[in-house]
This record gives sequence, structure tokens and C-alpha cells, in this order.
Amino acid sequence: MNGGGGGSGGGGGGSSGSGTGELAERARGAVYAGPPRRTIGNDDAIFDHENPKIKEDVVRMIVQYLQDEGYVASIMTIQDEANVRFTEHLKNRSHFKGIKTAILDGDWATTEKLVQKTPLKDHKHFLYTVYKQQYLELIEQHEHQKAFVLLTKRLKPLEQMGSLHNEFKDLCYLLTCKCIQDAPFFKNWEGVASSREKLVEQFSSMMEIENNDLAVTRQEVQPQRLLHLLKQAVRYQVEFSRYHPKVVPSIPTLLEDYSCFVLPNAHKTTFRGHRSNVKCVDFVGEEGTLLVSGSSDNTLRVWDVEDGQCVRVLGDGDLGSGGGHTSRIWDVTSSSSGDVVASASGDSTVKFWNLRGTTKSACSATLSGHEGDVYSVKFHQSNNYVVTGGYDKTVRLWDARTGALLRTFIGHNSAVSRVIFNPLGNLVISGSKDYTIKFWDLVSGVCVKTYSSHFGEVTSVEMNKAGSLLLSGSKDNSNRLWDVRLARPIRRFKGHQNTSKNFVRASFGPDDSLVVGGSEDGLIYIWDAATGEVLQRLGAHSNDSHSDIAYRAIWNPHQSLLVSCSHDCTVKTWWYDQQQPWDQDDDS
Repeated sequence: MNGGGGGSGGGGGGSSGSGTGELAERARGAVYAGPPRRTIGNDDAIFDHENPKIKEDVVRMIVQYLQDEGYVASIMTIQDEANVRFTEHLKNRSHFKGIKTAILDGDWATTEKLVQKTPLKDHKHFLYTVYKQQYLELIEQHEHQKAFVLLTKRLKPLEQMGSLHNEFKDLCYLLTCKCIQDAPFFKNWEGVASSREKLVEQFSSMMEIENNDLAVTRQEVQPQRLLHLLKQAVRYQVEFSRYHPKVVPSIPTLLEDYSCFVLPNAHKTTFRGHRSNVKCVDFVGEEGTLLVSGSSDNTLRVWDVEDGQCVRVLGDGDLGSGGGHTSRIWDVTSSSSGDVVASASGDSTVKFWNLRGTTKSACSATLSGHEGDVYSVKFHQSNNYVVTGGYDKTVRLWDARTGALLRTFIGHNSAVSRVIFNPLGNLVISGSKDYTIKFWDLVSGVCVKTYSSHFGEVTSVEMNKAGSLLLSGSKDNSNRLWDVRLARPIRRFKGHQNTSKNFVRASFGPDDSLVVGGSEDGLIYIWDAATGEVLQRLGAHSNDSHSDIAYRAIWNPHQSLLVSCSHDCTVKTWWYDQQQPWDQDDDS
């Protein structure tokens, strides 16, 4: 359960609407850099989730949680579908809460109904006590006629349940008394409220006895057990994340792993080895323990994120359709598992590389069909398809398993510079040198939407996790944030340089609250997604900046690292270093 993109605040659950000041404060004191922790092997080794006992335990915890929240109907459905039968007291705990409420409210009809449904060994005795309480209250209210009816119809049949022989006699005597205390047996009557509370205590004691008897034969579910385990899991994720919060974080969601918010402020590692400019880089797989970069030296290099070593050179000295590329590499992408990398090249092909192989050149397949350079390639979420775009103005969908061309999307008037899938996987989004962004239906191939507000060639498009926002980069010296529902730009990010023939690209940062991107001045820019303010220019006050165009920057939540690639033949990673001063340019 390594840390992954769930935390939106270093010291708390910040939102994307945080202003510059708040983000600055979070970056100053939110985290510290700690050494990587040793994990405890594979999660499946801890317990067998297929074990019937474990399965039953899980269901019982879910039922307990639903019980505490009052979802009675849902509990019965789960029990029926899972074929799990729990102890009678667990099934009827909702009745117990209802009885307490009904007694304190004096709702005797509901009380009687619920008591009838709650199995108790001394059921008749407690029912007699309930009728007696109702009878005494009628006497106090001088409702003697109603009291007489209750006495004859309810109490008389249960007369033997009375604690003493004279109790029922005094109950009858109360019909002629001015007040309850006139009857010797009830001279200590303390009033309606006090007697109702004592009745609740009596019922609680009876239920406790029943529960204890049943607990002998079956292990009990500890109170709030599910919530306790979830909190333990989150604490584990916090402990084993790369960065630790200095204050206890507020976790905004359980749907993703925890990740401490960090605003990178320092250079970490430089990866050297390419013989020409590095136009693209990506983390391999979701975990991102490896990097893959593509260069104008026609090769790809796989790097170890932690130590900066090159662990694999793909395509070096092995030419042809079955080997390496014969021209520069414009884009790289990997499958979510990290087993396969795809590269787009100026040789009009896309190649698949099997990283689980044993040879240096592990090209497993080549996709041919584009005319001219292929500028972009992206895996579908299912890993079964890839989409490509290139100089020939087309967007193409391929079967990643067979290499077959499935569909060609035609509509752009110039080269396609970037293609992606939306988070749902039902749309392809493309950016083009014709200044437009197009949305294509994956099944029909129809263009369903076109954005055309940029004043320059579109060099990048990315979507946030929710699919509600689109980030685009353009050679009009701006990155734009679009509201997908409204189909209009809502924010511009400026300060960087993007006007030349190169593809300078931008993407979302931690928790989609930041925007990160390259620039022709060699710096890495970080913007606040909510305000458009420049929060950081990495390398602006150090000797660690790229010496030439920084083509792109990508954030990985599992590693809490930013990676960039440049025309200076290097790849660099950036992180938060508490030894470094806060490096915000107020005049940016």
C-alpha cells in the first residue's frame, strides 16, 4: 500500500481552490524528506482473501458498519446474498436502538411492536414492565378509563410477572387514588422521566446478558472494527510514503492511496547517456520506479528512478522494423503494469518494447501506416489499445495485442501533435498544429467537439482524473485550462516560453491542484491550477537547470517526483528538499 495520489494537502486536505499563499505555506512546512521505507512483501502473503473465514469476517464487519449507520434493509440483503447468518442479537440491534428511543419518547405502540420482534429469554417479564410504565403514566395523567382498559387487557394476563404478590393489588388500588405515591408499593415513584430512564437501563441490562451468552459460541466483532482497520491502513500508507507530514494529515478520500502534498523545490538526479536531445520521458507503469526516455539519437533508455542508473537501452545498434527506430523518437508511453513501452518516431512507426525481456533490444511489434513523423502515442486504460497522431493529420486507433489498425480519425487540417484518451476511455482527444483540439468518439470515429481558442499550434493536451478539466499547451506562449462541460477556457498559465518549432508540453501535478510544464528557457514551471499563479521555477536560482529547452515535465504521485527532459540531452528529477529555501518568484 505504497503512497499514491490521495492526499491533497501536506498538513491537511487542501482543495484545488487553494490560493498562492496557502500553497506557499504548505510547501514551506508541510513535509520533510525521509529515506525510503522497507515494505512488507506482497499484500497477498499477509492473509488469503479467498479463505472462507476471512470472507465471512469481511462481510460481518460490513454488516456491523451498516448496522451502526441504520441501513437495516441493506443488512438483510447482504446476509441473504452472502449466505451468512449472524447471531440473533446482531440482527436485532436496530430494534434495541428503536426501543430505547420509543421508551424515552413514550411511544408505547412502537415499543410493544419492537419488543415483540426482539428475542429475549425473559420476554414476557419485560413486556409486563412496559405495560406497567404505560399504566402508571395514564394514572398520573388522570386517564383512569384508559388505565382501566390497559389493566384488564394487558396487565391482568401477565399478573404473575409482577415482582411481588402485592404489586398487582396496588396497581388496581391506583384507580381510586389521587396520586401514584398513595399506593404503598409505589410510594417511591419519581415521575415519568426518571422511570422511563430506569426502564431503558433494565432493557439494556437484559440485552447485555443475552449478548454475553451468545458471545460464548461465536467471536464478536469489535465495535467499529471496519473503521478501525481503515484508519490503520491509512496510518500505514502515511508511514511508508516517501515524505512524512509534520502534522497529522486530514485524509479527504479512501478511494485512493495517501500521498503527501509536496511542491518540488530542488533538483534530485540528472540522468545522462543520450547522445542527442531528449524529446520525451515518462514514468514506467503506475508505480513509476523506472523512467523511460526517447531521444533524437533514435534510442530509448530505461532508468532506475532511485539511483539514476541506465538499466536498459532500447534500439541501440539494432535497426529495421524488427529492431530499433531509424529516426528521432517524439513520444513514449507505457502500459499501466509497466510491462510494455510504446514509442512514436520520425520513421513513421510506433514500436512496442517488452521490458520483461532479457535482451537490450526488446522490440516486440511495429505499427506502420502513418505517412511522415508520428508525434504522439498513448495506451488506453485497458492496455488493449493505443492511439497515435502524426504529421499526416490523422489520429489512428490500434489493437495493442495484434497490431491491427482499428480506426482512422480524419478532420484536422495540419499535423497532430498530441493524442490521449479521456479517463473513461470512450473518447480520444487530439491537439493539432491547426490550432484546434478535437474530441473523437472511440466507437463511431465521429468528431463530437472542437476547441479553437488558441492562437498558436497546440503542442499538448492532458485531462484531470475526473475528466472535468482539460489542460492544453500552445505556441501562443500559454497553457489553458478548459471546463469540459462548458467547452470553454477558464484559465491561462503564462510566464514560460513556447513559440519555437519544438513541442513544449504541460501536464497536471499533485492531486490536479498544480500544473507543471517545460519552457524554452530551460526551466520547469509550476502553476497553481486554481489561480494561474506561478508558484515555482525550478532551476531559476541554481546551477541545476536544463541548459536548453525543457520539453516537458511529468509528476508521479507514487514516487512524489517530477521528471523533465531537455534539448541538453539530459533527464532530470525534482523533489522537495527541506534544506532548500522556498523558491517562489514573486514577480513572475
